[in-house]
Amino acid sequence: MGLYAPVDFLRGRKKETMSYKTEELGKNSWKITIEVDAQEFEKACEKAYQKNKGKIQIQGFRKGKAPRALIEKMYGPSVFYEDAANIIIPDAYADAAKECGLEIVARPDIDVEQAEKGKPFIFNAVVATKPEVELGEYKGIEVEVPKLEVTDDEVIAELDKERERNSRTITVDDRAVADGDIVKIDYEGFVDGKAFDGGKAEDADLTIGSHTFIDTFEQQLIGRNIGDNVEVNVKFPEEYHAEELKGKDAMFKVAVKGISVKELPELDDDFAADVSDFDTLDEYKADVKKALEAKKKDEIDRIKEDAVIEKIIENSTMEIPKAMIDDQKMQMAEDYAQRLQYQGLSIEQYFKFTGMTAEKFLEEMEPRALKSIKTRLVLEAIAKAENIVATDEDIEKEFDDMSERYNMEKDKIREFVQGKELDNMKMDIACKKAVELVRDAAKETKAKKAAARKTTKKAKEETEA
Repeated sequence: MGLYAPVDFLRGRKKETMSYKTEELGKNSWKITIEVDAQEFEKACEKAYQKNKGKIQIQGFRKGKAPRALIEKMYGPSVFYEDAANIIIPDAYADAAKECGLEIVARPDIDVEQAEKGKPFIFNAVVATKPEVELGEYKGIEVEVPKLEVTDDEVIAELDKERERNSRTITVDDRAVADGDIVKIDYEGFVDGKAFDGGKAEDADLTIGSHTFIDTFEQQLIGRNIGDNVEVNVKFPEEYHAEELKGKDAMFKVAVKGISVKELPELDDDFAADVSDFDTLDEYKADVKKALEAKKKDEIDRIKEDAVIEKIIENSTMEIPKAMIDDQKMQMAEDYAQRLQYQGLSIEQYFKFTGMTAEKFLEEMEPRALKSIKTRLVLEAIAKAENIVATDEDIEKEFDDMSERYNMEKDKIREFVQGKELDNMKMDIACKKAVELVRDAAKETKAKKAAARKTTKKAKEETEA
């Protein structure tokens, strides 16, 4: 009987009813053999009977009224064992996992060894344990990072975005469609002379040059006038999401119903005063540049952190259990599915649209899962080596941030974050501090320094000449 029962580390049970022993199977792999006494197993069988008796019909008895002994005689004594096992296993495993002292890092593989009337219930849990990390060099890591620089073009691009947000739309009726126009159209698409699903719309707004539509659809509307009926011929790409349209030639009947353009405000002092707290454009530009520099600094810090951690992982030694990787892949897949659900898309729909399978999806998750595990392990090892811990002030700040993020009272959040969850939060804080430590201790690469020395030398020679 191969069963898996979810683990709830907050549950408890009377310890005298359960005993366990551990056996090392190999590096980072252990078997926990857990024994629950016969009396406790009998209670679980009775619960299973009470749960299922309403579903069982035996001749001569009303549904749900057949005695347990008669049901067991007819279907065998093991008829309730599986449900009884699922009643016993979560609590018994949780207690054994807490008591055994092993740092378990993945869901267990559960197998029932003994389930017999009048005998103890025995099951095995094969678990993966946290691997040891042998840290290499982690301070003074040499990495190359981009230069912190904000160009005038980047500032102008940001200002143009703000102009776009403050633009107004003006109707045009005295000329033909031009690049950049917003065109209101009715259209219907045909493949092999037949209309296809999803190929028809009315009063659709299309910006010419946005490449919203496939192939040369938008370009073929340039030069057309309001009231024109146009036949637009295009070809669907080979990688198009709809299987029945991939690579197919199509013809769209298009009616041009209106033309409009976006009018952007002038980039001057009046614009700056309208969209910011500044009176002049120069002041507004300076503030935009400052904001872009702060954003770039954050990006560079992230690039630097990633590069440093990658080097630290390369310098370190660890053996990651397969079960730990599989567990991380499943967690990442569940998180991704939840994000899709927030967007109104199920994971099954995502697979259908992309041609992906669950197996392929998990396979592609593996490199990211492995990197995530290794990153966490080296950061925890650095925190331990450097005696980095979360202070009371750190914890209070985290509760404040969570309170603001989730719009909940801090005391209410504190009620939820207890025990293992609180330990995890403290470790998260310690890992963040470890990241800051190795990032701030990192240096530029020798190659970059050499290039800088070469540039300085050349400038000096030119000056002397």
